[in-house]
Amino acid sequence: MVKREDYAYILDIIPPEQMLVKDPSLIKKGFPRNEAYVQAIGEQFFALLELTLKPNATAEVGERVYIGSGPRDKVNKIVRRINYDELTSEAKNALPEVVTKIVKAQESRFVDFFNKAGPITLKMHSLELLKGIGKKTLWQILEERRKKPFQSFEDIKNRVGIDPEKLIVDRILREIQGADQYRLFVG
Repeated sequence: MVKREDYAYILDIIPPEQMLVKDPSLIKKGFPRNEAYVQAIGEQFFALLELTLKPNATAEVGERVYIGSGPRDKVNKIVRRINYDELTSEAKNALPEVVTKIVKAQESRFVDFFNKAGPITLKMHSLELLKGIGKKTLWQILEERRKKPFQSFEDIKNRVGIDPEKLIVDRILREIQGADQYRLFVG
């Protein structure tokens, strides 16, 4: 089953004339001269994408845009998936802030991860893949969630003494960069 994104957040907008200067072979490939080129990140699977905007459509870095299969108001087409190394420096700079925005907007999804995460192997728990969670903190999290499921990032912070939002954002960024063999959040 192919995982598809319905929404994406814009990381960088590259005007068509700048794209053609960067890669003149795009003219032969039928690159539209009147569409802005966009680098974006999907909100569900954190897929890095190249998009084109419809002629005369405007968008801003950090803006959430619809990219699903229905009618789109700003995005013309999804060109392809890209990897971290293909991002512009502007997109790389915007990435931490945009990932933080996504994590905050989907707090319940990530709190649910803390409530339901299980072991990966006999010796490693998926919570230990979050930088800063060792065995002692792992057992504290497991004990606290046995007493009562976590309700929010603030609840986790108060009961365990960690910053779950920061740990998750850091993990997502590391997965996007290809820094780990295990993936918790990046599809």
